[in-house]
Amino acid sequence: MKFKRQYLRSWSKKQCFLGMVLLAFVSSAQLKTTVDTTSIKIGEELLYSIEAEIDSTTAVVFPEGQTFKPMEMIESYATDTLRGNFKSKIIKKYGLTQFDSGAYTIPRQKILVGNKTIFSDSLRIIVQPVAVDTTKQKLYDIKPVIHVVNQRSFFEHYYWVFILFLVCAGGVIYWLFYRKKALSEEEKIAALPPYRRAKLALNKLDEQSYFEDQKVKEFYSELTFILRKYLNDKVYDQSLESTTEELIQRLSALRDANRVSINKETINNIQATLQRADLVKFAKLKPDFEIARMDKHVIDKEIDHVRAALPEPSEEDLLNDLAYQKELKQKQQRKKIIVVGLSFVGVLIAAFVGFSIVYGFNSVKDTVLRNPSKLLLETEDWVTSEYGAPGIIVETPKVLERQKKEKLNETTDSLSTKVFTYDNSNVPLEIIVKSSKKNSSDNAKNSSNEPLDLIKIADYELSLLEKKGAVNIIPRNEKFVSPNGQEGVKTYGTAALAFKSGRLTEGSFVILGFSTAAVLQQLIIVWKTDDPYSKQIVERILNSVELIKPNKS
Repeated sequence: MKFKRQYLRSWSKKQCFLGMVLLAFVSSAQLKTTVDTTSIKIGEELLYSIEAEIDSTTAVVFPEGQTFKPMEMIESYATDTLRGNFKSKIIKKYGLTQFDSGAYTIPRQKILVGNKTIFSDSLRIIVQPVAVDTTKQKLYDIKPVIHVVNQRSFFEHYYWVFILFLVCAGGVIYWLFYRKKALSEEEKIAALPPYRRAKLALNKLDEQSYFEDQKVKEFYSELTFILRKYLNDKVYDQSLESTTEELIQRLSALRDANRVSINKETINNIQATLQRADLVKFAKLKPDFEIARMDKHVIDKEIDHVRAALPEPSEEDLLNDLAYQKELKQKQQRKKIIVVGLSFVGVLIAAFVGFSIVYGFNSVKDTVLRNPSKLLLETEDWVTSEYGAPGIIVETPKVLERQKKEKLNETTDSLSTKVFTYDNSNVPLEIIVKSSKKNSSDNAKNSSNEPLDLIKIADYELSLLEKKGAVNIIPRNEKFVSPNGQEGVKTYGTAALAFKSGRLTEGSFVILGFSTAAVLQQLIIVWKTDDPYSKQIVERILNSVELIKPNKS
């Protein structure tokens, strides 16, 4: 029994020791640091990898930011995780580069594993300069300064003309409709009350001048008009068109109905004067000068009697008159606004027609309506930039945005591709730049220096257009030479394309391809065929294409 108890104690201690060893082994982390190559060209991407084999329940924090100096981190890739029995392998990759030649050391990186800090190994990297073979590479003189024509729209270029034109138009409108004009003599008289207007007209009526010129008929016509006009304004609103008999009957009826308190003598005096005037106008009667002067005096006195006989206006009449004056003023104001509005529209139409004659209808219309394609073409912020490593240099209206990594074509050798795009929903234009290179493992397997099949790759790009909804694709291929002398293949043509609107419309496309054994550089542009501004954008982009080819190792 004693031996048995000692054996059990010994076995229990062994179990504890083995358990502690196993726990220490499981909780320990194994780190491995690798690079895809220890020698790169200036600006070329270096793939730096950290592999951590840890317990599946342990958290790992990898370094972030520019902790690799003197190397520069250009991209931090997503973390890959492989899980096994009680273990996990976590792989973190970084894209590094350097733009100066020399020997550099990637410093040790700090990785947090659980509550422990572990440092990776430091690695030495050689950055080789770009060798230029002057026997093969053509040398050119320094280009002179080129004055670029400012491609602003004529509205922006001659904005001061617009301002001056609008100021002049506003001044004309103000002068015609809003300026306080000096009233003419007729307007001043028309603004007077009826009584004062009648008395002023009688004072100006000189009977002697009429008789000297043998114009008795005109004198009596003017005299009776003054009387009838006053009666028309204050007593009976049809006095001007009524005959003498009708007018006297109406005045008598108003007197009998107590509408006006005109006495019978006043009516008889008015009747006698009007009848004598009728004889002068229609029967060629020629009264003496004294009779004419008496008739003028009678009319002057009877206008005073009629005024005195008129009743005082009631409050309701005053309110109605006030409402009438207000409505009349509103009508005049509306009429003035309509006239001003029509004048302004007329000025705008005249300006539009004038500018259309000088600059063309479509240019003026698109500028006024703010055509997004025209605005994109005329932007002053065109950007010349290099995309990818090795890069392709293009000038675009806006900076292209970098997209996620992808495989170019599963049917060909796998290529590591960087994609940069511009796609605006307001403009039927799409710009894509792809810079691809073979992985190092594929380079080792394939020692051939033959370039990639650009026709086959262009066919693949056309198949991607079909997946986006393009139909009736009609492609053509031809040789393309960039402005800096690089040769490639240009695939271009037309197709029914579905832009952001989703509707099929007539479109055009260009696919430029340049390749070596390990590198593929592409420029893909798709635009709406009947958009002249997009066509000019495409031409400007194609004229700016330059390539940076990698040197042979």
